[in-house]
Parts: sequence; C-alpha cells; structure tokens
Amino acid sequence: MARMSRMARRNERNGILFVSPWLIGFAVFIAYPLLASLRNSFTNLTMLKAPRFVGLANYYELLFRDELFKISLFNTLYYVALAVPLGTIFSLAFAVLLNQKLPGISLFRTIYYLPTIVPAVASAIIWVMLLNPQFGIVNSIIRAVGLRAPGWLGDPNWSKPALVMMSLWGTGSTIIIYLAALQDVPEHLVEAAVLDGANAWDRFVNVTVPMISPAMLFNVIMGLIGGFQYFTQAYVMTQGGPLHSTLFYALYLYRNAFQYLKMGYACAMAWLLFLITLACTVIVMRTSARVVYYGGE
Repeated sequence: MARMSRMARRNERNGILFVSPWLIGFAVFIAYPLLASLRNSFTNLTMLKAPRFVGLANYYELLFRDELFKISLFNTLYYVALAVPLGTIFSLAFAVLLNQKLPGISLFRTIYYLPTIVPAVASAIIWVMLLNPQFGIVNSIIRAVGLRAPGWLGDPNWSKPALVMMSLWGTGSTIIIYLAALQDVPEHLVEAAVLDGANAWDRFVNVTVPMISPAMLFNVIMGLIGGFQYFTQAYVMTQGGPLHSTLFYALYLYRNAFQYLKMGYACAMAWLLFLITLACTVIVMRTSARVVYYGGE
C-alpha cells in the first residue's frame, strides 16, 4: 500500500512537471493580465502617471455620460443582430449545397473556403475597392440592372450593412463545420423519413436540423463572441466613420487605450464587454436547451 502511495505521488509530481509550462504560461499571460485589467478598471491609469483609485467612476462615466460609448454599443449590437443570423442562414445554405454528391464538388468547397484564409487587412482593402461608389464592381452591377447605387462606406445609412455584407463573404470556416455536421447525419434516419413520405423540406427541418443543432449552437455562440469583438475591418476601412456609424465597441475601446491613453477607462470598457458577451452567451445556452439535440441523450 505504501509502495502504491509513493508511486501515486511520483506520478502526480511528474504530471505537474509536464503541465507546468502551460500553468506558468496561463498564469503569466492570461490570469495575471485579467486580474490586472480588473484592478486597473477602478483606477485612472493613463500610462503617463501613477494610477489613482477612482472606484466606479469609470463605469459611471461609461454608462451615464459617454455618448460615444452608447453609439459604439448600438453599432455593435446592430452588427451582431444582423451578421449572426444572416451568417448562420447563408453558411448553412451553402453547406447544404456543397454537401451534394456532384462532380467537381471538392473544387467548389475549396473556392468557398478561400476567403477565410485571406488576411483580414487584405480582405478589407479588397472590399474598399469593391464598394467604391464611383468605380466599384458592386455598384457597377447594381447600376447595370437599373437600380440606384448606394454610397456604402461613405453613407451612414449603408456603412453597417456594407460591413455585414462583407462578413458573409468570409463564412468559409462556418461552412466547413456545417458540412462536417451534415455528413454526420445518419443515413437511416433520412431513409426512414423518405419511407414515411416526407419531402425534402420536411426531411431537412425534422431530421437534418435537429441532428446538426449542436454545430448550429456552436457557430452562433462563436459568431456572437466574434461580432462583439469586431474591429479590424472597421479600423482599416472606415476608422469609425462616417458620423460614427461604424464606431464599434472594440474600435472605441482601442481609441481610449492607445490614442487617448485612458487605460483605466479602456479596462472598464473591456470588462463591460465581457459581461455583455457572457450574458448573451448564457441566454443563448439557456434558450437552446430544448431545441439542441445531442446524440447520446
């Protein structure tokens, strides 16, 4: 018994030694920055002088006085409310199409995935040219069919829809996840539905969707998290304009931290963003419990 106890202690020691690089990395690069940002959110840290404790002053300023904070939060919620549902619908529709057993389907799968591997800055520059009001390809096509072409990134009413449209172009990774889920749907369930007289739409709604619902839940949650952190495209393409119509939350946080050097204020913004994202994720998880089907249940 004593020998087994010594062996168990040695195995435990060896296990801790093996995971110690990860534990050290987690403590230094994740845990400590999180705790430090929480502490700094209650100070007036500016990177130019020693921080001073101000309590909840940063949070009060954000919630009740800062109009740009409200604008950035509205813009972000607007983007999430459009981009996540549309991204889910479009990526699932394309995944269904790419799941067909047709000659050359692998080529089409590659083509739909290619935008995902294009760097965000490069894709943003490409879309700036595509959405140019005068000579952009998008407006050229719209004018060719006799419609009035919008100003897109130069128009406050069209700037956010333009970014949402751009986000649909880069759904390749989501399509791949849906495609994998679709190929994992048991054939015998589909065949049973066919024998029962179900048409293609009924089979999709009553068999396919429940079987891929865990993948849908995962993609929706990842879309929520990514949408609330939307930054690169707005920073490269519009810098928050015109008229603050694309001043997203992460972009405004960046400005406070690195342009205005209001680090304590930016930390408070970061923690509010964390709470908002957490609340939305919990709501989605709770409301999805009755519609998401797991095979082992």
